Amino acid sequence: MASSAESSAASGMRKAPSLEWRWVSTEEDDDEDRGGRGGAAAVGAVGRGGSFESEDEEDAEDEEEREGEKRLIRTVPSVDWFDVEGNEVSVGQPVEDTEEFDFGRTMFLALQTLAVVFGDIGIGPLYTFDVMFNKYPIQGEEDVLGALSLVLYTLILMPLVKYVLVVLWANDDGEGGIFALYSLICRNAKVSLIPNQVHSEKRMSSFRLKLPTPELERSIKVKEKLESSLLLKKLLLGLVLFGTSMFISNGVITPAMSVLSAVSGLKVGIQNTSQDVVVMISVALLVILFSVQRYATSKVGFALGPSLLVWFCCLGGIGIYNLSLYGPTAFKAFNPLYIIYYFGRNPFQAWLSLGGCLLCASGSEAIFSNLCHFPVRYVQYMFVLLVLPCLVLAYLGQAAFLIANPKSSELVFFSSIPIGVFWPVFLVANLAALIASRTMTVAIFQCLKQSISLGCFPRLKIVHTSRKFMAKIYIPVVNWLLLVSCLGFIVLFRSIYDVGNAYAIAELGVMIMATVYVTIIMLLIWESNIVKVLSFVIVFLFLELIFFSSALSSVGDGGWALLIFASVLLMIMFIWNYGSKLKYDSEVKQKLSKDLMRKLGPNLGTIRAPGLGLVCSDIVKGVPAIFGHFLTSLPAIHSIIVFVCIRNVPVPAVPQSERFLFQRVCSRGYHMFRCIARYGYKDKKQEHHSVFERLLIEGLEKFIQREAVELSLQSEDDVDSDEEPPTPVKIITAPNGSLYSLDVPLLADYAPSTEVIPEASCSTPQQDPVLDYAQNLELELAFIKQSKQSGAVYLIDNPIIKARKDSWFFKKLMINYFFAFLRNNCLRAIMLMSIPHSNMMQVRMTSYV
Repeated sequence: MASSAESSAASGMRKAPSLEWRWVSTEEDDDEDRGGRGGAAAVGAVGRGGSFESEDEEDAEDEEEREGEKRLIRTVPSVDWFDVEGNEVSVGQPVEDTEEFDFGRTMFLALQTLAVVFGDIGIGPLYTFDVMFNKYPIQGEEDVLGALSLVLYTLILMPLVKYVLVVLWANDDGEGGIFALYSLICRNAKVSLIPNQVHSEKRMSSFRLKLPTPELERSIKVKEKLESSLLLKKLLLGLVLFGTSMFISNGVITPAMSVLSAVSGLKVGIQNTSQDVVVMISVALLVILFSVQRYATSKVGFALGPSLLVWFCCLGGIGIYNLSLYGPTAFKAFNPLYIIYYFGRNPFQAWLSLGGCLLCASGSEAIFSNLCHFPVRYVQYMFVLLVLPCLVLAYLGQAAFLIANPKSSELVFFSSIPIGVFWPVFLVANLAALIASRTMTVAIFQCLKQSISLGCFPRLKIVHTSRKFMAKIYIPVVNWLLLVSCLGFIVLFRSIYDVGNAYAIAELGVMIMATVYVTIIMLLIWESNIVKVLSFVIVFLFLELIFFSSALSSVGDGGWALLIFASVLLMIMFIWNYGSKLKYDSEVKQKLSKDLMRKLGPNLGTIRAPGLGLVCSDIVKGVPAIFGHFLTSLPAIHSIIVFVCIRNVPVPAVPQSERFLFQRVCSRGYHMFRCIARYGYKDKKQEHHSVFERLLIEGLEKFIQREAVELSLQSEDDVDSDEEPPTPVKIITAPNGSLYSLDVPLLADYAPSTEVIPEASCSTPQQDPVLDYAQNLELELAFIKQSKQSGAVYLIDNPIIKARKDSWFFKKLMINYFFAFLRNNCLRAIMLMSIPHSNMMQVRMTSYV
């Protein structure tokens, strides 16, 4: 026995339960949790069906916790496949650490980074001074120097210090954006309000054992505070929904602002060009842009990267030209005292101009959101070595031009271009504006995919435009919605000044949310020094609130339309999250008990026909109520039943080998299993149904093999005394004389017995179930193979969700109309696979929430 145990340990298998478990008091267990064992502890006796806790075990846990009794905990980490959760998902190594330097690849990535990451911030010189001096007319050289100083330090503090040097490191395995920050927090603290969580996943945020430090203690306190406060959990979710709505609104304003400002250069090149012509050309360009969006997504890095490189070179070159022509006076703006003088002359107008000043940093959030698969170092180097110097030279050159020509405060960029190169630069500027528009659209696609995966937005059709890069996606409905919204903003306001006011509000709304979430990450995950944390949050939150107050002062000039648009998006996300939570709670309350399954017996009170039945549901524990409807409505049920739950975990990607988790439902004779298919928010869920079935069956076979090995290691004394007693197996005789049950096909093929009497429709075996696990494994695998050959059928519920009659009016309005409309017009998780109608059965039932 000792040699057997040693060999099993050497092969990576689990030891017998008697070596892994011990009884401890509640207080002792709590002490071990605080010492770093929280993720390894498990409550209850060793189960034979997997690591998912059953309803009975959950009730036992709650009772033990209330009474303070001793309980059984694991003392050796288990390698059971079912305990694999989001925290054990493989994380890819950074590119720069695993690959040698390659000049060609480096240049290619550099061009991709320019096109995908820096397109939005690169067009700031087109309109920043125009919007600023629309609020604060130039009175002299000091005003220009004060405005320039404000722009320079905004560029240094917001994009450089905050985003490039700090926020980029808060990426979630290469993914950026507000939802990536939220996902990162959810993995390190149990703050997620997504309902379909398995019990073992609640422990995946346990801290590794570290030396006691003040930072670690503070991190644990922050974690405990977040996990214990329902208000803070709701606040975090509400903030991420608000930030997402503002980010999408920002993506609507960016194309309108960038294209309109670029086309406005016609007024400088062609005298007497009317604003109507500018609006018409802008509308035409946007229609073309969004029409080819699907095709541009897959080739953006190669085709558009050189164009952005030319654009940044134009910015730097024009800036150098103006500085050499008008003198170096503009360099005085690096003295921050000019900001104080700027506000001292006319504080109110200077405060109003802050909204326009922030436009120089517009696109900072896109730097983080479009991070995708680009290494952080590439983004940092490109910004510091190319983007920032070109932008600084462009603003210095424009300021030098304004000092010499104080009356030319409209279309400053185009007015400062040398006449000989005006038209080439005009064409490059329009191309850069289109690239910037496309950059924000791609960022919105990524943001919405993350929010859909985390259950905060209705499911939409997502098209993957590249087989090599999963991050390159296209969402048709969102693409056309953005086009209509952009055209609406252009036609409604027609001026870059009013659109610019709305632009600042959207950009600041996202920046504030990013500051809040990065602060939590610094405390919870990075365990940063408290001085660094306070410096970050005080400086940036203070500045952003001041900018935001200035932008809100212009709500009546154009910001009102953006706030309405953002409010509609926020309401959609709130209603979807609220309705989904109520729907899930209703399904949990209506689930069938295991006592009912035991009374029905392995035949489930009906005929068990050959085949595989996949019962699709959202719940991860218990037997869904819809299964009872199938039992009472269908003349026969499949010989193998798998309760399938497609669930999204807060990680970027789940390896294929860890896609499925299994648990046996009831005893072995029932041949019923639960399967949770896990997907990260970067994973492609549009698998073909045949691929999904093949992977599921392969995972089921591995589960049964692992279970047989573990059971063979247990002696009779180690077997849990709470194991379900063997249930008599009923043998049903069909009209054609065939026998239908779970055990008969197994025993008939491999262990023929004369005990079986076909005439007896309710006979029972005269001996206990087979205890030879090797033989049982062989029989069960053969039975699965036979069921696979018979085919799989998807049993899907399509419930009608309604509010109870005694519910308040607004709940009825949200559930019966708004949520119902969203559910009827979005895709279901299981419907993302191309399931033939012949392999699918649906049942509609009304659920009152």
